Amino acid sequence: MNSMMCSVTGLQNKECKTQIKNALKKIEGVNEVGVNPKTGTVEIKYNEPATPNEIKSCIENTGFKIVYE
Repeated sequence: MNSMMCSVTGLQNKECKTQIKNALKKIEGVNEVGVNPKTGTVEIKYNEPATPNEIKSCIENTGFKIVYE
């Protein structure tokens, strides 16, 4: 299983957490989604056919911004 962690801006409350979790779980291959509004991070555990680019696009299409360092 692969895993990735994204820093995301705009995670203020439970609604944001639910919104991002629901969107990511629609991707085939995504197994677990952990959203931490306090730290602004989203941890995703996934297998193929899900890809990091597909996951990042999903987060950004949901209305959040990924912080690239």
